[in-house]
Order: sequence, then structure tokens, then C-alpha cells
Amino acid sequence: MIIEINSKIAENLSKTELGVVNYINDNEDKLSELSIVDIAFETFSSPATVSRAIRKCGINGFNELRYKLTAKTENTEVKDLNEIMNKSLIEATSVIEHMSIPNVLNILHTMKDAKRVLIFSRGPTHLVAQELSMKLQVLDFFVVDVEDPQIMRIMSKNLQEDEVVIILSLNGETKELIESARNAKLRGCKVITLCCSSSSELFEYSDYTWLGYKHSHIAIRNYEVTSRLPLYIMCRILVDFLVENIEHRD
Repeated sequence: MIIEINSKIAENLSKTELGVVNYINDNEDKLSELSIVDIAFETFSSPATVSRAIRKCGINGFNELRYKLTAKTENTEVKDLNEIMNKSLIEATSVIEHMSIPNVLNILHTMKDAKRVLIFSRGPTHLVAQELSMKLQVLDFFVVDVEDPQIMRIMSKNLQEDEVVIILSLNGETKELIESARNAKLRGCKVITLCCSSSSELFEYSDYTWLGYKHSHIAIRNYEVTSRLPLYIMCRILVDFLVENIEHRD
């Protein structure tokens, strides 16, 4: 049985939840290819019920269960796909688990108080910056999104104290971003850095930092196109909070 249950666990399960657990144990050979929706359909329940039943049995959600099942299958394609899904799950979960609530609130308050928000980024990370910029503009923020290294160097030397610079960087090693952060700091501006490397020199020039988690496994090694999923998650949290705050204020 993939899910071990004793009398104590069984007593805590509803009739429907027990049916879900029994279905999982009876269909272990094909379960690695099923989704939580498939299991819910076969047991005449709901995805929420399936998830709740699994957790009551001491397994931390459906993804952990599927990962356990994958280790037993001989289908290499299924194994590979589940490893890939687990990579994204680890990144997303780690970003949230390591998030400091007071720190993120300080970042949000600093953004809301700014006369102008400048977002500096380079390379593929600029795609994250573009989305963040667009959403902040929709929320009536005065935003300037800069990718060009020469422009950001010049602009960072002419900032005002009531302006905020947000730097997005996966590895935190880009020289022009570090130089711009240093310039902004010297101008008395607040600098916010969202990065996935704790050793980045950017942190030295930042008032607030948010450290994301980047998985060590890189799919395409010959080019700098590593997933920016952690940065997307951090930006989404910022935007979603600002939306909620504005709605409550109205």
C-alpha cells in the first residue's frame, strides 16, 4: 500500500475520504499518471476531498504522493515529467516558506509612498519587470521600466529621495545593476532588490531585500535562460497585496 493507515487514522477519515484512500491503494500501478481531478472523478468526490484525505494520512499533499509513486514506476517519461513538476513545486514552496512577512510589508509600504518607481532589470528577467511594470501602472503607480544599461546608469545618478528603485535579478551579478543600485543609494533613494542569490553585492546597496529560491537543476545550460519562476512569484505577491489594499481602502 502506498498510503499506510492504522485504526487511529481510519477513525479520523469520513466515509468518502476512506473511499479515496482505498482507491489510491487499489490503483497504485496507474496512479502516477493520474491527476487529482481524475481521482476525484473516479471516487465521486472532489479535488479538495482527495487532498484532505491524503493529508489526514500524514502525506503533505497530492504532489508528495505522486512523487512517491513516481519512484516506483518503470516509465522513464513519467519519472522525468514528475521530476520537472517537483522542481517547480520546490521553487514555489521555498519562496513562500522563506518569506519574511514584516520585510515584504516594508517593501510594499515603501512602494506605496514613492513618488516614482523605477524598475531596473537585464536579459530574460526584463520579461518579469515588464509584467510588474504594467500591473503597477494599472494600479496608478508612476513607473519607469529600464533595461538599457546606459540609461539606467544615467538615471540612477539623477534620482530624488522620494523615488524608489526596484532591482530584479536572478543571480545578482550583473555589473550595471550593481552600479545603478550604488548610485541610487548615494542619491538617498530607497532601493529594493528581489534576487535569488544570497551572495549578491546588490544586497550591500539595498534598503530592503527579498531572497528567492532558485533550483540547482538548470534545464538549458548553454544559455542564460534559467526559469524566472521565483521572481514571478515574488512580483505576483506584491501586486496581489497592493490590489487587496486598494480595494479595502476604497
